Amino acid sequence: MVVDLLLIALAITLDPLPIMAFVLVVASARGARKGMLFILGWVACFVVVIALVLLLTGGRPPEPRSPPSTLSLVAKLLIGVSLVAYGIHRRRRSGRARPRGRARAQNPRPPAPAHGPAPAVPQRAEGSSSLTSRLDRGSAGAAAGLAVLLQPWGLVAAGATTVVGADTSQATTWLVLLAFCLLASATLLAAELYVVLRPAVARSRLLRLRTWMQDHAERAIVAGSIVIGLWLTGRSIYGLVG
Repeated sequence: MVVDLLLIALAITLDPLPIMAFVLVVASARGARKGMLFILGWVACFVVVIALVLLLTGGRPPEPRSPPSTLSLVAKLLIGVSLVAYGIHRRRRSGRARPRGRARAQNPRPPAPAHGPAPAVPQRAEGSSSLTSRLDRGSAGAAAGLAVLLQPWGLVAAGATTVVGADTSQATTWLVLLAFCLLASATLLAAELYVVLRPAVARSRLLRLRTWMQDHAERAIVAGSIVIGLWLTGRSIYGLVG
């Protein structure tokens, strides 16, 4: 259980989409406060999921080969296969989009006349600017709701099936569950701490980091989905047939 939970937590904390959204949150007005509420909403999801699982299991792992144990392994297997399929789907979709991008680069549009309309703002920059303005106007409490929406729920579900094997009568189990929550939130906590300690430079540097991540997010999502999916699939099959 320990290795599985920590690997899932690592995949969650390295998911680029929540990180990129969090950067816009802390870069908005009252960003440090909104960032803290974002993190509270983020961690609350883990706490609620873990509490529900422990409530269902009574804090005791099911007996090997029992129906609950088999059901949790089957659920983990389905999640693992789904993650692999999702990663392959995104890989193929990005592969189809890349040739179209190269074709546009080889056949650029002719330049606009000197007195024509002003050049259009790039879609990515325009979208980020629009989202930032909405975050500026939004309430601080909305940041917590955004954290719930941006949870990688497939990975959280994988963590839930792993927590089924938790034995709360052992103190080490609580330490592992705490480590899961902290590791799954580590990048957000680091960014929030950076904004609090170095507000003058943190926002501009984090926004530059977000721009870099936009160019690498697709590969990170594909790699993370396939690697974690294969790990969960292999572990589940081993548990079912071993």
